[in-house]
Amino acid sequence: MGESQKKKLGAKSGGTGVSPVHSFKINVRNLPHWQMPGSVYFITWRSKDYQTLSPEERTITLEAIKYWDGRKWTVYAAVVMPDHVHLLGQPLAFPEGGFVNLAKIIHSVKSYSAHEIKKKRATEASVWQDERFDRIVRDEAEFIEKWQYLRNNPVKRELVEYPEDYPWLYEKVIEER
Repeated sequence: MGESQKKKLGAKSGGTGVSPVHSFKINVRNLPHWQMPGSVYFITWRSKDYQTLSPEERTITLEAIKYWDGRKWTVYAAVVMPDHVHLLGQPLAFPEGGFVNLAKIIHSVKSYSAHEIKKKRATEASVWQDERFDRIVRDEAEFIEKWQYLRNNPVKRELVEYPEDYPWLYEKVIEER
């Protein structure tokens, strides 16, 4: 395949080598993963074998999540707990149509953070479980409920008294219309 053909294919796929999501799609591994263009998702993934992430490892993970905010997705809120992650996010639209593939964003975040964590630990052991749980948020009430659940997770686990005191909580300011 010539370079011009590769460039054309890259342009059609949003430059990632992965086709944009144009319509409802379901992928099944152990869990079903639904993608609906334009949807907001509540996403959870866990550390492998319930390993505890150090404060530095939680920072690496939160920074990896925030890196793509505004580039590939909008991150409304995220919390990195000692052994799992919750977030509310929405893949962005490509100018030429379709949306960024959620699986590819999550793969990038997990891959990068795992690589950096393994360097710090000087080990090759897996950091994250392969699967994730993702749910399409269906309405504003569910969005608020998931946001509250996410932000109160450190309080519920008795890590802090107030959500705002937890250093690995990120919340985007959303202006009311």
